[in-house]
Amino acid sequence: MNSFKKSFSLLLVLMLGLATFLTACSGTDKASTEKSTKSGGSKDQVVELDFWSFWGSEIRKPIIEKIVDDFNKSQNKIHVKYTYLPFGDIWTKELASVAAGNAPDVIINDINTVRQRAQKNQVESLEEFIKKDPGLKDQYFPELWKAVEKDGVPYALPFNTDTRLLFWNKDIFKQAGLDPEQPPKTWDELKEFAKKIDQKNGSRYVRMGFLPRQSINSDIWMLNATGHGYWDYKENKAVVNDPKAVEALQWVRDYEQQYGDKVINSFKAQFGDSQADPFVSGKLGMIVQTATDYTKIRDYAKDMNFGVAPMPEFTPGNGHTMWGGGFVAEIPKGAKHAEASYEFIKYLTGAKAQEYWAVKNFDNVANIEAAKNAGQSSDMSENDKRVYNAAVENLKDTILTPIPLEAPDYINLINPELDKALLGSKKPQKALDDAQKAVEDLVKSSK
Repeated sequence: MNSFKKSFSLLLVLMLGLATFLTACSGTDKASTEKSTKSGGSKDQVVELDFWSFWGSEIRKPIIEKIVDDFNKSQNKIHVKYTYLPFGDIWTKELASVAAGNAPDVIINDINTVRQRAQKNQVESLEEFIKKDPGLKDQYFPELWKAVEKDGVPYALPFNTDTRLLFWNKDIFKQAGLDPEQPPKTWDELKEFAKKIDQKNGSRYVRMGFLPRQSINSDIWMLNATGHGYWDYKENKAVVNDPKAVEALQWVRDYEQQYGDKVINSFKAQFGDSQADPFVSGKLGMIVQTATDYTKIRDYAKDMNFGVAPMPEFTPGNGHTMWGGGFVAEIPKGAKHAEASYEFIKYLTGAKAQEYWAVKNFDNVANIEAAKNAGQSSDMSENDKRVYNAAVENLKDTILTPIPLEAPDYINLINPELDKALLGSKKPQKALDDAQKAVEDLVKSSK
C-alpha cells in the first residue's frame, strides 16, 4: 500500500510537471501567434527576401552587394539575398515566376513601363505603404515620381535615371579658331562650329566636328525641338508629326547628307568602343551623349581638356529639353513578404544607399539628397564633380516618356518610318505623317 502511494505520488508530480510544461509551451505559441505580422513571420523570426537585378558586372555587382549587406546589418528582422540574372532574361523569368505564384520579393525594372505592369496586375501597389510615409515621394525628382504612378497610385520607387549632355574638346576648339570656353548655343551654331573643326587628308576625313547620330538617335533631336515625346499625356493622343519634329528630322537628314552616307560610314568604321571611341580618340570635336559616358573620357582620355554643357537649343529660346530613362525598385505581384519588401526598397532608394551607388558607379540616382551629396563627395575628382553636377542640373530639363497604355507597341511603328526618312526613301513629313496614322490606327484597334 505504501509502495502504491509512493508510486501514485510520483506519477502525480510527473503529470503536474508535464501540465505546467504544456501550459508554458501553449503560452509561448500564443504569444508568437499574437506577434505575427503581415510579412509572414513572427517578430522573433527573420524574413528572407529574394532580390533580383541584372547588375552582375565586376564593377556593379560588388556595389549592390555592399548595399544589400549594409541593409542586412542595419536591422535584425529582414535578410535580403541578392540574385543576379542577365539583362536579357530577368524580366521573362520574373513574369513566369509571377504566373507560377513564386515571384521574387523585389526586382529592378524599367521606369518607363511601370504603368503597363500595373495595368496587367504584374506588380504590387504601394498605396497602403505610402499612406504611412506621405513625405516619401518628395525624396525623388518629380519627373521620376510621375513615372511610377498610374491613376495617382504608386507602384514602384525610382532608383536611377539618366540625361544627355554636350561634350566638346577644348584643345580642338582652339586649333579650329573657336573660343574653347564657349560651346554652341543652337543647332545652327553647332553645324557652323563643326565645319570649322572638320579636317581632311585628301578625300578622307581624319577629324570631324560633329555627327548627329553618334551616341544618340533622331528621336532625341525631335524631342529637343518639340519639348515632348511622341505622346501628349494630357490630351492622351499621339503627336508624332508635330511640325517641329518634322523640321528636326529634316535637319538631321540634311546635316548628314552634306557629307554623304559613304563618308560618314567610312569615318565611323575606324572606331569601336572605349579607347577607339572617336571623341575619346580626339577625332571628333563634339558629341552629345549620356552624362555617365563621361567615364570613357575619365578612364581612356585622362588628359583631355573638355567642356560640358546642355544640348544646344533648336532655336534661341526653344529650351534644352532632353530625354531620360532609368530603373525602379518594385515588388512583383504575389510577393509573399510585401511589407518587408517595402522596407528594403525604401532603404535601396534612400539617401545613404543612393549616394553610395552614385559615387561608386558615377550614376544619376533618383534621390534628390543623394544626388546633391554625390556631387560634393570627396571620393569624386574635380572633373567627376563638374560633369555629375552638370547632369543633376540638366535633370530639370529632362523628361521621361512612359509607354502609353493605349499604344504599347507604338515605337515599333515609328522607328521604321524614321529609318526611311534618314535613308531618303521618304520625305520626313511623309514618314512622320505615316507614323502618326499608324499609331492612331493602333489606338483605335486597341479600344
